[in-house]
Amino acid sequence: MLENEVLKAILTRRSVREYTQEVPSKEQINTILEAGIWAPSGLNNQPWRFIVVRNSETRLKISEFTHYKRIVESAPVLICCFMELEESYHREKDLMAMGACHENMLLATHSSGLGGVWLGEILKSKDKIRDLLGAPETWELTAVLAIGHPKPKDRNSTRKPLSEVAYKEKYGENL
Repeated sequence: MLENEVLKAILTRRSVREYTQEVPSKEQINTILEAGIWAPSGLNNQPWRFIVVRNSETRLKISEFTHYKRIVESAPVLICCFMELEESYHREKDLMAMGACHENMLLATHSSGLGGVWLGEILKSKDKIRDLLGAPETWELTAVLAIGHPKPKDRNSTRKPLSEVAYKEKYGENL
């Protein structure tokens, strides 16, 4: 059942920060991008734009713009995600759409047997990265996804229990 497959992907996806040297195929990356464009967006404005970076020299230059240099350098593929400001009708809604797009791509990455991580700290240098990649000024960087074949490693995670984060209608009353 599709619902169970989706839930399994959500519950088993982890951020992957270490990769083998094996390069994901063009088909795998296109599948990930396709998943991204099927994210919901207000008025179906689809504000996303992507630049796929495979070139090692460009990845090295991008790595200089983040504290997570090692991750960027080691990932064989970077997907730089941009929001097209000329397609925007409501900034906050469009940023939420971009977040949904990023998550769709990370779930597709995981479902393809690849690993990835959503880099946000790099946004402090979003204009420098846009300029380095030659993207239009109307494109605003919203994330860089590092993608690759994960190095074998046990990746565990925990979450707060629902009783700490979900409430009945009246705030403060736990479920």
